[in-house]
Amino acid sequence: MGKRKLASIQYVHNITPIEGAEKIECVHVLGWQCVANKGQFSIGDKCVYMEVDSFLPVCERFEFLRASSFKENEIMGAGFRLKTMKFRGQISQGLVQPLEILPEGKYEIGDDVTELLGIRKWEIEERVSNDGTVIAEFPSEISKTDELRVQSYPELIDEFKSVKGYYISTKMDGCSVTMYKSGDHFGVCGRNYEYADDDKCDMWKYAHEHRIEERLKENNLDDIAIQGEFCGPGIQKNRLNLKTPEWYVFTITDMKTNTRLSMYKTEEICKLLGLNMVPVEEVEEEFKYKSVDELLERAKGKYTSGKNKEGIVIRPVETVYSNTIAGPLSMKVINNDYLLKE
Repeated sequence: MGKRKLASIQYVHNITPIEGAEKIECVHVLGWQCVANKGQFSIGDKCVYMEVDSFLPVCERFEFLRASSFKENEIMGAGFRLKTMKFRGQISQGLVQPLEILPEGKYEIGDDVTELLGIRKWEIEERVSNDGTVIAEFPSEISKTDELRVQSYPELIDEFKSVKGYYISTKMDGCSVTMYKSGDHFGVCGRNYEYADDDKCDMWKYAHEHRIEERLKENNLDDIAIQGEFCGPGIQKNRLNLKTPEWYVFTITDMKTNTRLSMYKTEEICKLLGLNMVPVEEVEEEFKYKSVDELLERAKGKYTSGKNKEGIVIRPVETVYSNTIAGPLSMKVINNDYLLKE
C-alpha cells in the first residue's frame, strides 16, 4: 500500500473566488480545496501541500496557525493540527504554502517533504473502554488497515473506471481490530498492538462470546486475518449508539498468499463465522462517479442512529492491484459533514 504523504510538492491546478471575500480565495491542489490569501498563488505554481491530520511542529513558519490549530497532549506533545475547517461557507482541508518554507533545493511534483518539515500524523491511539495487556507489536505479516483518501489520489477514479464490478460500503466509526489464526496461534490486535487473552480486554471478550477461534477451526480456516471496525460504548463517540460492542468486518486476507479476498468471499466467511460485514450500500458493474466532488456528495449520510456517518469505502468486487498506490485498489471518502462536527 502506498505511503501517505502528509506534506508533498504539488501544483495549483485551479483557483476559485469566494463570494463576498476580499482577502481569501480557494486554491485547488490534487482533489483538495484549501482557503488561502488572495493572490498568494497562481494557477500552475508549485507549492507545498500539507494534508488534514498533519501535526506541524511549533516553529516560526507555522506560528500563524496558533489561534486556530494549536494542540498539546501527553502523546503528541505541542504542535499545530490541520483539520477540516470552514471559511465564508467554503470547506478548507489542509494547508498550501509556497516553496520558500523549504530549504533551498530542487523539488519535483510528488516529492515527499513530510520529514523535512518535521511533520507527523495526528493520531491519538484508538482505545476501547478496556484495551487490555499489550504482548507484542502488530504482526508484520499483516497489512494495517489504513485507507487512502480519494482527494490525495484522484487518479484512482480512472482506475475504477476500468474495473468490472465495484462496491461501496459504509465506513463505521470505531477502532480497528484484527483477529487472525496462523497455525495453532489465534491473536487479537488493535491498530498497533497485539493483546493478551485476559479479562481486561474487551476485544478478547468479544472473540470468546462469538466463538471466533472455535468457528475458524470448525470450518478449517487457517492462515487467515480478519479485520473490522470495533464499535460500541466507550469507543470513540459511539456514534452508532450501540448498547453492546459490535465488530463490522471489512477485510479478510489469506495470509499464505497475502491476498485480500473478494467481496463475495468475505460475505461467505462472515456468514460461516456468524460475523457482521460492514454494510454494503451499493454494488454496480460500471463505475459511475466522475469526480472527487461527486464522491464527496455520495459520502454524505447518516447512521441509523441519526448521526453523521464517517463516510464510505470503495473497492472492486474482485481484488485488483493498483499501480497508483502499490497495493489493492481501494479508497475512502470521508463525509465532510462528519469532519466539520468532529
